[in-house]
This record gives sequence, C-alpha cells and structure tokens, in this order.
Amino acid sequence: MRLVLLGAPGAGKGTQAKKIIEKNPIPQISTGDLLRAAVAAGTALGKEAKSYMDKGELVPDSVVLGMVEERLKQDDCKKGYILDGFPRNTKQAEALDNMLGSLNMSLTAALSVDVQFDLLMKRLTGRRTCKSCGQMFNIYSNAPKKDGACDKCGGELFQRDDDREETIKKRLEVYNAQTAPLIDYYGKKNILKSVDGGTGSIDEIFVKVCNALGI
Repeated sequence: MRLVLLGAPGAGKGTQAKKIIEKNPIPQISTGDLLRAAVAAGTALGKEAKSYMDKGELVPDSVVLGMVEERLKQDDCKKGYILDGFPRNTKQAEALDNMLGSLNMSLTAALSVDVQFDLLMKRLTGRRTCKSCGQMFNIYSNAPKKDGACDKCGGELFQRDDDREETIKKRLEVYNAQTAPLIDYYGKKNILKSVDGGTGSIDEIFVKVCNALGI
C-alpha cells in the first residue's frame, strides 16, 4: 500500500495513520520530520534546506522532493509507505507523481478524511492544555470535570495561541485554497478514497478507513 493522506487540520488523519501502521507495518513519512532530521544530520539536502530556513524562507519543492526520494529508497519502504503532509498542492502532486513513476513506486490510493468546517472549528478552538502536566481536553467533546482545571493534576488549563479562532480560520483558509484541490486531482486519477471523519469514535472511523482501502 502506497498512500497519500489528505485532510484539513483537526480532521484526525494523523490518528488514523497510526492505526493503519498498527495493522500494516509500513513507514509514515512526514516531510516535517524529514526536514528536521536532514538539518540535524547535516546532509547535503539538509544544509540546503537550512540555508532557506535561516532566512525565513520556504524550503523549495525540489529540496523537499529530494528528501522524500531519499527516504523512499530505504528498504523499509519496499512494502509501502504513507506520505503525511506532502504534497500540499497540485504542483507538488505532479512533481511527486513524476518522481514516484521513475522509482516504480506509484501511489495506490489517496485517502481523504473529510470533516465539516464547523466541527473542525470546535475540535481545534475547543482544545485546552494543562500548564502543569500537558494533559489535553476539549470543552466541547472532552470537557474537564471542573471548568479551567485539569482532571489529572488540578493544574490550570489554557488555550494555545495557535488554537485561537482567528488562527484556526486562517489555517483552514490556507488548506482550502492550496490543499483541497488535491481531492479533485486524485479523484481524476481514480485513486481517491474518502471517509467521513466527523462522526463516530476513532475506532469506528478506522473501520471506514479499512473498508475504503480494502485492508
């Protein structure tokens, strides 16, 4: 299984990826993780990426694609892989397809975890984190027993800056503008699989994922 994961922030695609890996032991490849590892290791691509990051610039697609290619050539990817966080737009998807074709590792599916906008807003803006132990809550779906206090240690709960409504709206707008067109892209290639990630428990959604992917 060679899979690309699609879904807006808060859709739960990372959670489903972990469950796919438990059932099918293939690597989950995050471009963010690849970038950090390459920079830390001081590889040629890592040094090139760092030169852009140090200037506050985006790392070019060619560099990111080079890191993905290096990772896919490793032995543990022979049985398959899950790409998480890449591609982010159709231009990257086209470049990825060309690279995968040259490696004879073309995608078998693109999985889209679909969640309605208002539910995404509740999932993300409702998050509260304990200042003391880091325990997470959600005031809409997993509220603490006492308002503003952690059930685990009694610590104070707070809302992270990146969970505030104006920040979340911007993130979702960027997703809709850049990444959502990938659903059309992979749909035209007849490899798109969509599941409703907005209703049901994590395990119930995973059953939908398994049915969609035939695993």
